[in-house]
Order: sequence, then C-alpha cells, then structure tokens
Amino acid sequence: MKNRILLMLAFLFAGYVTTNAQGNFQRRTVEERVKQTVDKLSPELSLKDDQKTKLSDAYTEFYKGMDKLREDARAGGGRPDREAFKKLADERDAKVKGFLSDDQYKKYTDALETMKKKRGEGRPGGGGGRIGSSK
Repeated sequence: MKNRILLMLAFLFAGYVTTNAQGNFQRRTVEERVKQTVDKLSPELSLKDDQKTKLSDAYTEFYKGMDKLREDARAGGGRPDREAFKKLADERDAKVKGFLSDDQYKKYTDALETMKKKRGEGRPGGGGGRIGSSK
C-alpha cells in the first residue's frame, strides 16, 4: 500500500513537472515590448522626448507587423518568412535613421547588434538539426 501511494505521488509530481516545463510562456504585448525597447535605447542614444515618441511609433508598427507575420505563418502551418522580417526591420531602421543624428544612428545600430548577440547567447549551437549533415 505504501509503495502504491509513493508511486502515485511520483506520477503526480512527474506530471506536474512535465506540464510546467512546457511553460506558461506568454508573449508580452506590443506596448510592453515597445516600452522596454525605448527604455533600453533612450539612455544610450540620449534621446529627446520627440525622438522617443517617434522611436515608439516606429517600433509599434514593427512589432505589430512581426506579430501579423507570425500569425499568418501559424495559420498557414508554416514558418514565418525571413525576408518579410528583414523587410520590416529595414523599414523600421529607415524611419529611425530619419530622426536620429548620424552619431545617434551609429550608436543605435551598435546597440541592436549587442542586443542580437545577447539574445543568441543562451541558444545552443549546432548543425541546424539536419540528419546526415556533415560539418
């Protein structure tokens, strides 16, 4: 009887861990992501209030476009198109370049590169999951 209770508790614990390992990850809203981005970039770029507003507008449009691309890809059962993401990023950067000075834009591009590197640090490297690929 004691073994059955322990076995049942072990199964319950394993089930709990398994369901929580999947995570209750919820993507932040567009507004939260924009605020975080502007808060992160403002000190580095020494932005004025009107520049912060324009940066918020550019990133709001960018994040909404990204979300739409992801939703469309999920609905179609495929993966989002990298070229479409790149196009959105290029449009965003063109808008940002329009209201930043040359020095600020240089710092902006450097900050983006740094953020990309930090985002990729936690990811495992590898061969892309291809079976039979040789390196």
